[in-house]
Amino acid sequence: MSELLGADGVARCSWGNSTPDYASYHDEEWGVPLHGRDELYERLCLESFQSGLSWITILRKRESFRKAFKQFKPVKVAKFGDADVERLMQDASIVRNRAKILAAIKNAQAIASLDTPLDDLLWSFAPASHARPASMSDVPAITDESKAMAKELKKRGFVFLGPTTCYALMQATGMVDDHVAGCFRAS
Repeated sequence: MSELLGADGVARCSWGNSTPDYASYHDEEWGVPLHGRDELYERLCLESFQSGLSWITILRKRESFRKAFKQFKPVKVAKFGDADVERLMQDASIVRNRAKILAAIKNAQAIASLDTPLDDLLWSFAPASHARPASMSDVPAITDESKAMAKELKKRGFVFLGPTTCYALMQATGMVDDHVAGCFRAS
């Protein structure tokens, strides 16, 4: 239990104690059930941008991402063209990765062509039951559900969303609760 205690005396998942930004994100957002097309699209995009980087980088640039991507309104982002891509490539306040920027646009377009609400589609992959991890080493990087989600999203035209990114999305949006035993957020 002592390894879970932060400097503030709060028992958290170990990563939640590493910076004040992480503590706030851990305590207020991570693992909280999230719904809504725009909200889930934002998380899809941010998890994609995080791929290969530290989450703290994305977390600290989140407000800039929101501004650059029109508050993650997929209807607006789906209309982005070459000039928008070049504008984003010049924006030092976000992660300037052309493949990830193009993926955010492509994924907004994919949302527009869905025959079911994004919320229903993503949440359909939430497992019926989930075992509480005893420690962070027990938290998987991928699951059968995240593999199925990635496969279905790819089939529907989404890009840059593999099983690992999908599992991170599931954790962040409360589709699974991976707060470790002893963490104050473990329900």
